[in-house]
Amino acid sequence: MDRSDEGARQASGRRARGELESDVLATLWAARGPLTARETQERLPGDLAYTTVMTILSRLHDKGMVVRHREGRGYAYEPTRDEASHTAQRMHSLLEGGSDREAVLARFVSELSAQDEHLLQQLLSGHGEPPAESERSPRNR
Repeated sequence: MDRSDEGARQASGRRARGELESDVLATLWAARGPLTARETQERLPGDLAYTTVMTILSRLHDKGMVVRHREGRGYAYEPTRDEASHTAQRMHSLLEGGSDREAVLARFVSELSAQDEHLLQQLLSGHGEPPAESERSPRNR
């Protein structure tokens, strides 16, 4: 979150738009399996109400970003995509929404670290394959 978002959050006491959904998704990606709303709430930072977590999970389900399975009287939730797929889809959507695709790509590449630039060159040349899900860190799943 950048400083302007932090300032806006502190002034209003509210989170930035989409921040709660991102936090819930990050919690689900970090889990080793589906989580109930209560388990999700317990793993989230801060003091969120159970009903807030339920609302966010319902919205994510309605958007097709999580699936739910019956567990007891409630549901357990898990993401439909891994974190890398989700992030790549968001990047693609942003690129599609821009008016000057070439300028956006040029700026993106010019601001990459040397390590990321090298990785991108390897992937584009076909000499590098993205790591299999089992080889990625749990944070990236």
